Amino acid sequence: MFAAIGSAVGLGNIWRFPYVAYENGGGAFILPYLVALLTAGIPLLFLDYAIGHRYRGSAPLAFRRISRYFETFGWWQVLINVIISIYYAVIIGWAASYTYFSLGAAWGADPSAFFFSNFLKMADHTDIGLEFVGSVVGPLIGVWVATLLILALGVQNGVARSSSFFMPLLLVMFVVLVGVSLTLPGAAKGLDALFTPDWSKLTEPKVWVAAYGQIFFSLSICFGIMVTYSSYLKKKSDLTGTGMVVGFANSSFELLAGLGVFAALGFMATAADKEVSEVASNGIGLAFIAFPTIISKAPFGALIGVLFFGSLVFAGLTSLISILEVVIAAVQDKMELGRVSSTFAVGVPMAVVSTLLFGTTTGLPVLDTLDKFVNTYGIVAGGALYVLALLLAKMLPVLRRHINSVSSFKVGTLWMVCVTATVAVLGYMLFSDTRELLKNNYSGYPTEFLNLFGWGMAAALPLLAILLSLLPWKRDTTLTDDDKENGQ
Repeated sequence: MFAAIGSAVGLGNIWRFPYVAYENGGGAFILPYLVALLTAGIPLLFLDYAIGHRYRGSAPLAFRRISRYFETFGWWQVLINVIISIYYAVIIGWAASYTYFSLGAAWGADPSAFFFSNFLKMADHTDIGLEFVGSVVGPLIGVWVATLLILALGVQNGVARSSSFFMPLLLVMFVVLVGVSLTLPGAAKGLDALFTPDWSKLTEPKVWVAAYGQIFFSLSICFGIMVTYSSYLKKKSDLTGTGMVVGFANSSFELLAGLGVFAALGFMATAADKEVSEVASNGIGLAFIAFPTIISKAPFGALIGVLFFGSLVFAGLTSLISILEVVIAAVQDKMELGRVSSTFAVGVPMAVVSTLLFGTTTGLPVLDTLDKFVNTYGIVAGGALYVLALLLAKMLPVLRRHINSVSSFKVGTLWMVCVTATVAVLGYMLFSDTRELLKNNYSGYPTEFLNLFGWGMAAALPLLAILLSLLPWKRDTTLTDDDKENGQ
């Protein structure tokens, strides 16, 4: 359960949720957010749990045990995790560097110039170059080494124990960060900006789409992680009880992140004599530009910096471990390799690709493009198709019976209706994103660049998934009594 919470609690909780809430009605956003959590997030979490727990395997094996035609969905999810992990690692490396930089405010008077020019040494052109940046490559390699060593130790000794250590530590660090942030001058101004409700926003469809999008991306659903983790649970595990804890723990951490981030932004706005809207940002801008500015001006700035960037490191590591576990488990199942062999067979090539793509002066545009397109055409498109396939195959009643056979909280027709409705929600999200991407080049990047790392990557995911599903299995894929009792 700690591992599942660690997977759900990641960078998006800290640097994405507060800004999404602020932009979409502030306190009023909590309503669509809770609706999305209850009607899509938790129902799909139960669905992933049911598939992994009933069919006892990595994503490809579990889907193959439903039907050999479904194996492609499993590999599609595996490939999504490959793409995410190769860029996720570099962001953790950046956060580790900034944890150290916070001690002396190494970014000086201009955090933006420091980040892009001094730290990343960004090239002026948007393409691929092999001009490596030592300050990026070193921490990136360190992240890969640490992560692979943890994963090589196995599910219980590596994944579970590391999550049991990192998650309580992350919670303590972030609670302290929130406490310090709330004492800063102007903190109330930031909290007012975040939580003052704009009820008129609730009539805008984009606000509801934003709520569902935040839930899909932050809960680690529809891309194999929870299928893989639930396959390790014992036969009589309480699936819905565990799922409810994971879902509400993730949302509670997002609200906690909102308090800490916007209290700090309120201080920043007050110090600069600006409105919160003028200093609020999300993603990379929040973490590596706005927060260094806050750290330079705030009392106890070094402490705030170490707590904030240290939290990013720990949240990122627990998520990266879960992302890579999906890939390792799939290779382990398909090729019948040992744990250590499969870990390094997967991890070393991915670490090399990660370093070649993101350890250079041209890494940031590649990261930005891969992130946008893998979320849209990996998680959203893949999730919509996999749920639709389950509906057409009439699998929901089977999975509902399995959930109810082991769980304390029973699911019924309402659960099936919610799962069915998510296909329409995901379809609408896919349509609106595609319309925008076709209308304007994403972030103004050159067409050739987007064709390679955006549209090209998106098209390659399902094609490679089909090819991988055609490869012969080295093991018997029949569900045995040992599988049913002990997991994989």
